[in-house]
Amino acid sequence: MENFIYNTPTKVFFGKGEESKIGAITASYGFKKVLVHYGKGSVIKSGLLDRVLKSLDENNISHIELGGVEPNPKLSLVLKGVELAKKENVELIIAVGGGSVIDSSKAIAVGAKVDFSPWEFSIKNQTPKEHLPVASILTISAAGSDMSNSCVITNDETKEKRGFTSECNRCLFSILNPELTYSVSKFQTGCGIVDIMMHTLERYFSLGSETYLTDNIALGLLKAVLKAGRVAIENPNDYDARSELMWANSLSHNGLTGMGRNFVMSVHQLEHEVSGMYPEIAHGAGLACLWPQWAMEAYKNAQNRFLRFAYEVMDIKPTKSKNNDIEDAIQKLKSYFEEIGMPVRLRNLGVKEDSLEALAYNTMFKGKRVLNDIITVDYEVALKILKASF
Repeated sequence: MENFIYNTPTKVFFGKGEESKIGAITASYGFKKVLVHYGKGSVIKSGLLDRVLKSLDENNISHIELGGVEPNPKLSLVLKGVELAKKENVELIIAVGGGSVIDSSKAIAVGAKVDFSPWEFSIKNQTPKEHLPVASILTISAAGSDMSNSCVITNDETKEKRGFTSECNRCLFSILNPELTYSVSKFQTGCGIVDIMMHTLERYFSLGSETYLTDNIALGLLKAVLKAGRVAIENPNDYDARSELMWANSLSHNGLTGMGRNFVMSVHQLEHEVSGMYPEIAHGAGLACLWPQWAMEAYKNAQNRFLRFAYEVMDIKPTKSKNNDIEDAIQKLKSYFEEIGMPVRLRNLGVKEDSLEALAYNTMFKGKRVLNDIITVDYEVALKILKASF
């Protein structure tokens, strides 16, 4: 097991009706003025936004609002949020939505404390040292941003999608009511299931010495998501299934399932370029296309880890050929993605074949990096995976 620091300062309020307490919770921290940040429609149509604002009013919390967050959140809206947060002297940002809204809020939070664009953090030219606190009311189980230290933003001018990790990105508190995910479409539910799984798969399939306890947590989470995912797709109002997915969303990306390992998340890096160039593509859908082909390239370098995944998670019956068992497990997970409504080919997402070379080049930050994971992903390997995924 490698050295690690484990820090999960986010306080979680989990369960039915917890979002109605947002005003009282905010007041308990002493905040008087907040920025409520949200997306384009669902939180308004569902009445959630009205309930949030009413709770804030009842607890004498002054608030301003900024809506309009899109999937693959845009730097241009972040900059508007930074300007608004500074002008209004807000003390807390409340993100009402999914991972895109929370990441947009995180970028505003660090941007409000500097006199330059928060994009400088995304491209690693600067490191955040302070931030406005962020709280979240989660409405989709997917990104895990409600408890993670990551923030991913798309520069809508350059079409680059970049993420940065920092303890400044940790939410102060997060409200998780699984009932708020009942209205999430089957497609977006499927995208979320994939994203949750990928956050743990990419940690599990990584470099490092033995981490038996961490591995068991990771494999257990994956098994739970496979089961709950099927139920939630068939019955969107199943509270237990939605609860399992929502809690897995948080645990999969708060660091727990990768403790003691050195993970790079190469598939995420590839997908960031796909949905950066094609912002209409949902992150989870892109991952569903890319991971099986990455796994086919990588498994021989981590055979024992893939075998545990095959036998314990995918229920593959051992045969005389370990390689065949692993390949059957990869194919079985790919079939599961299709079962829950996910595309498994980039062409089905609208990616153009003539853009694959640019996507590979961009993944390597235009020749400035390689990804040293259980396989080294350089330009040639990235292009091979993209072509196989096409």
